[in-house]
Amino acid sequence: MGDTGLFPDMQFISEHYKPDLVLMPIGGNFTMDPADAAFAARTWVKPKTVIPMHYGANPLTKGTPAEFLEGMKGSPVKVIVMTEGQTVEF
Repeated sequence: MGDTGLFPDMQFISEHYKPDLVLMPIGGNFTMDPADAAFAARTWVKPKTVIPMHYGANPLTKGTPAEFLEGMKGSPVKVIVMTEGQTVEF
């Protein structure tokens, strides 16, 4: 997703490209906040796995993984919150 807010073409991306893995910005201010990101992941993009990103790097990106996880409750989408230096294989 990069640095973006909600936009309806996320539905097109989901239907046309069918992504399995999405890196989703959750910081807010410059990008989606955790609630908007969770909405996009649950209802528009629907990947198998989502990794939250672009949060906590400065005082303006206040969204947290905990808030994103709360918004993802009940969703079949797997959320992987990575830590610095961590690697994940798919």
